[in-house]
Amino acid sequence: MGTQASLHLRGRRIDSTAGVEPAVAAVFGHLRAVDELFSTYRPDSQVSAFRRGELPREDRHPWLTEVLALCDEARDRTDGYFDAWLPGGFDPSGLVKGWATEKATACLAGLCGFDHYLNVGGDIAARVGVTTAPPWRVAVEDPTDPAAFLAILDVRTGGVATSGTAARGDHIVDPHTGTCPGGLQAVTVTGPTLLWADVFATAAFARGGEDVADWVAGRAPGYEVAALARAP
Repeated sequence: MGTQASLHLRGRRIDSTAGVEPAVAAVFGHLRAVDELFSTYRPDSQVSAFRRGELPREDRHPWLTEVLALCDEARDRTDGYFDAWLPGGFDPSGLVKGWATEKATACLAGLCGFDHYLNVGGDIAARVGVTTAPPWRVAVEDPTDPAAFLAILDVRTGGVATSGTAARGDHIVDPHTGTCPGGLQAVTVTGPTLLWADVFATAAFARGGEDVADWVAGRAPGYEVAALARAP
């Protein structure tokens, strides 16, 4: 879906443990399968066919049915600041990336004694499975200076998602006004799941406001704004 993915595994016997290579291959195989279904860049994807009105309900992949329901739930939970139904057509990318990344890490469930960190386009699903292991350290890029950081986060298990203008410019639209918001340059949300961290990062960026951190906390208990960059 026009982005990059990287997987990091940490453990004492990665090179010699059976099952590591198939599990890693399954992670990237899952992401490729999601891309085939959901990429708006591919005219042959189910999402593209759905946008054109050419996909009968009975032909929908179960994942598309799941994502459609999650998009409706996300719109309700964010007061409409996350809405996959935009004038340009249905685009669930703001939810699918986090959802797909999190589902892909299930391929690693059979690897005991390892920690993982899957980064897809800057959205991260992390797990520290070894009690004595240190947390992953996640640097949040400063959108005004790629060589600087807004924050460095210690993450054990959960998701980290950032929405902003640094990578793709003004691509997020406030569904209530149809315009690109101007109050923030970036917002990073952390929480128990990457799916909802991703949704609320997008919604928080679209909404903006001085109270954006309280707004996220009030609608998504357990999630918080971990870094924020305001527009000059």
